Amino acid sequence: MKRSAFFISDGTGITAEGIGTSLLAQFESIEFDKITLPYIDSIEKARETVAKINKSAMNDNEKPIVIDTIVDADIRSEIAKANAVTIDIFGTFMGLLENELHTKSTHIVGKSHAINTASRTYERRMEAVNFALDNDDGARTRYYNEADIIVVGVSRSGKTPTCIYLALQYGIKAANYPITEDDIDDQKLPAPLKVHKNKIFGLTIEPERLSLIRNERRPNSRYASIKQCNYEVEEVELMYRRERIPYLNTTDYSVEEIATRILLETGIERRVK
Repeated sequence: MKRSAFFISDGTGITAEGIGTSLLAQFESIEFDKITLPYIDSIEKARETVAKINKSAMNDNEKPIVIDTIVDADIRSEIAKANAVTIDIFGTFMGLLENELHTKSTHIVGKSHAINTASRTYERRMEAVNFALDNDDGARTRYYNEADIIVVGVSRSGKTPTCIYLALQYGIKAANYPITEDDIDDQKLPAPLKVHKNKIFGLTIEPERLSLIRNERRPNSRYASIKQCNYEVEEVELMYRRERIPYLNTTDYSVEEIATRILLETGIERRVK
């Protein structure tokens, strides 16, 4: 079964996509054709959007699902004319909040993703991203004193995307260091990490999954063999336990889930103010 789903916003569409994707993920038996339409910020654009939705309804012979985060009431009303099942995020919740807070909302488009000149949130996030890129794969260990966290693990266990996500989403300075076969053979925590042991968090992964990932990069190599993956994973987990390093198996988790679980286990504060 397949249905069309539209994520519509008068801003970037990030919020509509996030909420919409989370809701639709609960319906695993249905395949959704997802269409994101950002910057629908005029009546004219809204009418064009309604035409697209109605065309989809006619082609599919089913009403599309529409999830919108339109701030402007007139544009929301126009979108509501579409032949669709519409979930109006702002319309549903803003009135409740205005009543409880006894004040009207500002109705400013893109407020949640805007650069706030009164805070350093955006600049801090960009600084953290630069830090993550500069300190990827053990490139510049001399700057680990500036890190909020150092993510370690075998090659292709998810270190880099996790660090980038922590930086971009939360402004956390995350470095990552690869545990190599030489480190495993020595059975010692690599020297650059010893002084920063309190900042270390380990990632691991099921060997079968690791082998699949590595085969995409180096097909039929020793590096990607199940034997090598089994060896590295087993030994790195022994290292974590011996050194009392907290760690997480990333096999079944998205990068968002990995980052969230790291923050939960380490107690590092989410910097989203």
